[in-house]
Amino acid sequence: MTGRPAVWIIAAGVAAAAIAALLTSSGAPPPVGRGSVAPEFALPRLAGGAPVDLESLRGRVVLLNFWATWCKPCEEEMPAMQRLYDALAPEGFELLAVSVDEDPSEVASFVERLGVSFPILMDVDQGVARSYQTFRFPETLLIGRDGVVVERYVGPKEWDAEPYVARLRKLLSDAGAQAG
Repeated sequence: MTGRPAVWIIAAGVAAAAIAALLTSSGAPPPVGRGSVAPEFALPRLAGGAPVDLESLRGRVVLLNFWATWCKPCEEEMPAMQRLYDALAPEGFELLAVSVDEDPSEVASFVERLGVSFPILMDVDQGVARSYQTFRFPETLLIGRDGVVVERYVGPKEWDAEPYVARLRKLLSDAGAQAG
């Protein structure tokens, strides 16, 4: 009988350790937000050509927007995104709009109707959206030239409004000063 309490103590200790391990490691990746390294990806362009991979944009300030054709707020913010892109692309700014739609022809019709010219990428299986833990559209991440997330925005924004333009210009000028 002396061996039995020791077995119970050991078993209880093993069970406690297993429970503690389960509680402290959920298996889910840490949230992608301010200060996180942006997950790498390569996605095909809607218009064809070489896929766009985030690594190739290192050194540029990137606005990464996740959207869908069925999302009315996504549609409403597109004209401001186009104006922002037109204004800042010559300064080293990149805007990538990642569609989570399954049908590229619907995306093409949407893009043509709105007349946008910034890169539209296709994430038909939503794998990249999942890696960014994005499920509310539109959702946008501002990524610094070092590949680190500067900010995460949920919901539509008036992207060409002065506060956004000023923040981007500051990042662009900081990037230029550090690169030179």
